[in-house]
Amino acid sequence: MEKHTDSSADRLLLRLKVEGPQTTRALAKWLGVSMPAVRQQTRRLADEGVVAMTELRGSVGRPRQRWSLTRLGHRQFPDAHADATVALIASIRDALGEGALGSVIADRYQATLVTYRERMKGVEGLAERLERLRAIRSEEGYMAEVQPEGDGFLFVEHHCPICAAAEACQGFCSNELRLFRELLGDEASVERVEYLIVGDRRCAYRVRSLVRPT
Repeated sequence: MEKHTDSSADRLLLRLKVEGPQTTRALAKWLGVSMPAVRQQTRRLADEGVVAMTELRGSVGRPRQRWSLTRLGHRQFPDAHADATVALIASIRDALGEGALGSVIADRYQATLVTYRERMKGVEGLAERLERLRAIRSEEGYMAEVQPEGDGFLFVEHHCPICAAAEACQGFCSNELRLFRELLGDEASVERVEYLIVGDRRCAYRVRSLVRPT
Protein backbone atom coordinates (compact mmCIF):
# COMPACT_ATOMS: atom_id res chain seq x y z
CA MET A 1 0.00 0.00 0.00
CA GLU A 2 1.24 3.51 -0.77
CA LYS A 3 2.25 5.15 2.51
CA HIS A 4 0.77 8.35 3.92
CA THR A 5 2.80 10.40 6.35
CA ASP A 6 0.26 9.58 9.07
CA SER A 7 0.15 5.84 9.86
CA SER A 8 -3.43 6.22 11.17
CA ALA A 9 -4.46 7.02 7.60
CA ASP A 10 -2.95 3.73 6.44
CA ARG A 11 -4.80 1.87 9.18
CA LEU A 12 -8.05 3.60 8.25
CA LEU A 13 -7.64 2.73 4.57
CA LEU A 14 -6.78 -0.87 5.42
CA ARG A 15 -9.89 -1.10 7.62
CA LEU A 16 -12.10 0.11 4.76
CA LYS A 17 -10.37 -2.27 2.35
CA VAL A 18 -10.85 -5.37 4.50
CA GLU A 19 -14.14 -4.62 6.28
CA GLY A 20 -15.92 -2.46 3.70
CA PRO A 21 -17.82 0.78 4.39
CA GLN A 22 -17.63 2.01 7.99
CA THR A 23 -19.36 4.76 9.95
CA THR A 24 -17.37 7.54 11.58
CA ARG A 25 -18.23 6.11 15.01
CA ALA A 26 -17.04 2.61 14.06
CA LEU A 27 -13.76 3.97 12.70
CA ALA A 28 -13.18 6.05 15.83
CA LYS A 29 -13.78 3.03 18.06
CA TRP A 30 -11.48 0.80 16.02
CA LEU A 31 -8.68 3.38 15.81
CA GLY A 32 -9.07 4.32 19.48
CA VAL A 33 -9.43 8.04 18.76
CA SER A 34 -12.16 10.65 19.03
CA MET A 35 -14.83 11.13 16.39
CA PRO A 36 -13.59 14.69 15.60
CA ALA A 37 -10.13 13.20 14.93
CA VAL A 38 -11.64 10.67 12.52
CA ARG A 39 -13.68 13.38 10.79
CA GLN A 40 -10.51 15.41 10.29
CA GLN A 41 -8.72 12.36 8.87
CA THR A 42 -11.55 11.31 6.56
CA ARG A 43 -12.02 14.87 5.27
CA ARG A 44 -8.35 14.96 4.32
CA LEU A 45 -8.56 11.58 2.61
CA ALA A 46 -11.74 12.68 0.84
CA ASP A 47 -9.92 15.77 -0.44
CA GLU A 48 -7.27 13.39 -1.84
CA GLY A 49 -10.05 11.43 -3.57
CA VAL A 50 -9.33 8.10 -1.86
CA VAL A 51 -12.46 7.89 0.32
CA ALA A 52 -16.07 8.97 -0.18
CA MET A 53 -18.90 9.61 2.26
CA THR A 54 -22.59 8.74 2.13
CA GLU A 55 -25.17 9.75 4.71
CA LEU A 56 -27.28 7.19 6.56
CA ARG A 57 -30.54 8.80 7.61
CA GLY A 58 -32.48 7.32 10.51
CA SER A 59 -35.85 8.22 11.93
CA VAL A 60 -34.35 10.57 14.53
CA GLY A 61 -31.17 12.52 15.07
CA ARG A 62 -28.56 13.76 12.64
CA PRO A 63 -27.54 11.55 9.69
CA ARG A 64 -24.61 9.22 10.25
CA GLN A 65 -21.62 9.39 7.93
CA ARG A 66 -20.44 6.18 6.30
CA TRP A 67 -17.06 6.06 4.57
CA SER A 68 -15.86 3.79 1.78
CA LEU A 69 -12.89 3.55 -0.57
CA THR A 70 -13.13 5.14 -3.99
CA ARG A 71 -11.60 3.55 -7.07
CA LEU A 72 -8.51 5.68 -6.41
CA GLY A 73 -8.56 4.44 -2.82
CA HIS A 74 -8.42 0.82 -3.96
CA ARG A 75 -5.42 1.77 -6.08
CA GLN A 76 -3.51 2.69 -2.92
CA PHE A 77 -2.95 -1.06 -2.59
CA PRO A 78 -0.43 -2.73 -4.91
CA ASP A 79 -1.46 -3.78 -8.41
CA ALA A 80 1.52 -5.73 -9.72
CA HIS A 81 3.04 -3.75 -12.62
CA ALA A 82 -0.46 -2.74 -13.76
CA ASP A 83 0.37 -0.43 -16.68
CA ALA A 84 3.07 -2.68 -18.12
CA THR A 85 0.86 -5.76 -17.83
CA VAL A 86 -2.11 -4.14 -19.54
CA ALA A 87 0.14 -2.84 -22.32
CA LEU A 88 1.62 -6.31 -22.82
CA ILE A 89 -1.85 -7.88 -23.03
CA ALA A 90 -2.89 -5.32 -25.62
CA SER A 91 0.29 -5.91 -27.65
CA ILE A 92 -0.21 -9.70 -27.72
CA ARG A 93 -3.87 -9.30 -28.65
CA ASP A 94 -3.15 -6.78 -31.41
CA ALA A 95 -0.07 -8.47 -32.87
CA LEU A 96 -0.91 -12.15 -32.52
CA GLY A 97 -4.64 -12.33 -31.94
CA GLU A 98 -6.97 -13.55 -29.23
CA GLY A 99 -5.89 -17.16 -29.69
CA ALA A 100 -2.27 -16.38 -28.88
CA LEU A 101 -3.32 -14.44 -25.79
CA GLY A 102 -5.40 -17.42 -24.72
CA SER A 103 -2.34 -19.67 -25.10
CA VAL A 104 -0.23 -17.36 -22.93
CA ILE A 105 -2.88 -17.36 -20.21
CA ALA A 106 -3.22 -21.16 -20.42
CA ASP A 107 0.55 -21.56 -20.02
CA ARG A 108 0.49 -19.25 -17.00
CA TYR A 109 -2.34 -21.27 -15.50
CA GLN A 110 -0.47 -24.56 -15.87
CA ALA A 111 2.69 -23.12 -14.34
CA THR A 112 0.71 -21.72 -11.40
CA LEU A 113 -1.11 -25.02 -10.89
CA VAL A 114 2.18 -26.93 -10.74
CA THR A 115 3.63 -24.46 -8.22
CA TYR A 116 0.55 -24.49 -5.99
CA ARG A 117 0.26 -28.28 -6.05
CA GLU A 118 3.87 -28.60 -4.98
CA ARG A 119 3.29 -26.26 -2.06
CA MET A 120 0.12 -28.09 -0.99
CA LYS A 121 1.68 -31.56 -0.97
CA GLY A 122 0.90 -33.53 2.18
CA VAL A 123 -1.91 -31.20 3.28
CA GLU A 124 -5.07 -33.18 3.97
CA GLY A 125 -8.59 -32.08 4.77
CA LEU A 126 -10.58 -29.21 3.29
CA ALA A 127 -9.95 -26.77 6.14
CA GLU A 128 -6.21 -27.43 6.07
CA ARG A 129 -6.01 -27.10 2.29
CA LEU A 130 -7.91 -23.82 2.40
CA GLU A 131 -5.55 -22.51 5.07
CA ARG A 132 -2.52 -23.40 2.95
CA LEU A 133 -4.15 -21.77 -0.09
CA ARG A 134 -4.84 -18.67 2.02
CA ALA A 135 -1.18 -18.47 2.99
CA ILE A 136 0.00 -18.83 -0.61
CA ARG A 137 -2.41 -16.22 -1.94
CA SER A 138 -1.63 -13.77 0.86
CA GLU A 139 2.07 -14.03 0.05
CA GLU A 140 1.14 -12.96 -3.49
CA GLY A 141 -0.76 -9.90 -2.26
CA TYR A 142 -4.38 -11.09 -2.33
CA MET A 143 -5.02 -10.39 1.37
CA ALA A 144 -6.79 -13.77 1.62
CA GLU A 145 -8.91 -14.96 4.52
CA VAL A 146 -10.83 -18.15 5.34
CA GLN A 147 -14.12 -17.61 7.16
CA PRO A 148 -16.29 -20.45 8.52
CA GLU A 149 -19.78 -20.29 7.02
CA GLY A 150 -22.45 -22.78 8.04
CA ASP A 151 -21.24 -26.23 7.10
CA GLY A 152 -18.54 -24.84 4.83
CA PHE A 153 -16.26 -21.87 4.32
CA LEU A 154 -16.02 -18.51 2.62
CA PHE A 155 -12.64 -18.00 0.95
CA VAL A 156 -12.17 -14.23 0.66
CA GLU A 157 -9.62 -12.17 -1.26
CA HIS A 158 -9.79 -8.57 -0.10
CA HIS A 159 -7.40 -7.36 -2.77
CA CYS A 160 -6.45 -8.32 -6.32
CA PRO A 161 -2.83 -7.44 -7.19
CA ILE A 162 -3.52 -8.19 -10.88
CA CYS A 163 -6.83 -6.30 -11.07
CA ALA A 164 -5.82 -4.21 -14.06
CA ALA A 165 -4.79 -7.33 -15.99
CA ALA A 166 -8.02 -9.09 -15.02
CA GLU A 167 -10.07 -6.15 -16.28
CA ALA A 168 -8.16 -6.21 -19.57
CA CYS A 169 -8.52 -9.97 -19.98
CA GLN A 170 -11.04 -11.88 -17.90
CA GLY A 171 -9.39 -15.17 -18.73
CA PHE A 172 -7.29 -14.52 -15.63
CA CYS A 173 -10.43 -14.64 -13.46
CA SER A 174 -11.96 -17.72 -15.03
CA ASN A 175 -8.63 -19.48 -14.54
CA GLU A 176 -8.57 -18.43 -10.90
CA LEU A 177 -11.89 -20.19 -10.22
CA ARG A 178 -10.67 -23.22 -12.17
CA LEU A 179 -7.43 -23.21 -10.15
CA PHE A 180 -9.25 -23.29 -6.83
CA ARG A 181 -11.48 -26.13 -7.99
CA GLU A 182 -8.48 -28.15 -9.17
CA LEU A 183 -6.57 -27.63 -5.92
CA LEU A 184 -9.48 -28.45 -3.61
CA GLY A 185 -10.44 -31.50 -5.68
CA ASP A 186 -13.66 -33.37 -6.43
CA GLU A 187 -14.56 -33.54 -2.76
CA ALA A 188 -15.38 -29.83 -2.60
CA SER A 189 -17.60 -27.42 -4.51
CA VAL A 190 -16.33 -23.90 -5.19
CA GLU A 191 -18.65 -21.07 -6.26
CA ARG A 192 -17.72 -17.42 -6.77
CA VAL A 193 -20.23 -15.30 -4.85
CA GLU A 194 -18.55 -11.88 -4.90
CA TYR A 195 -16.53 -10.46 -7.77
CA LEU A 196 -14.36 -7.35 -7.69
CA ILE A 197 -14.52 -6.85 -11.46
CA VAL A 198 -18.30 -6.35 -11.46
CA GLY A 199 -18.21 -3.80 -8.66
CA ASP A 200 -18.13 -5.88 -5.48
CA ARG A 201 -15.58 -4.72 -2.91
CA ARG A 202 -13.77 -8.08 -2.93
CA CYS A 203 -13.71 -11.54 -4.47
CA ALA A 204 -15.25 -14.32 -2.39
CA TYR A 205 -15.79 -18.02 -2.98
CA ARG A 206 -18.24 -20.29 -1.17
CA VAL A 207 -16.60 -23.65 -0.49
CA ARG A 208 -18.59 -26.71 0.53
CA SER A 209 -17.45 -30.23 1.28
CA LEU A 210 -19.09 -32.88 -0.91
CA VAL A 211 -18.04 -35.65 1.44
CA ARG A 212 -20.73 -36.83 3.82
CA PRO A 213 -19.55 -37.35 7.38
CA THR A 214 -19.49 -40.99 8.47
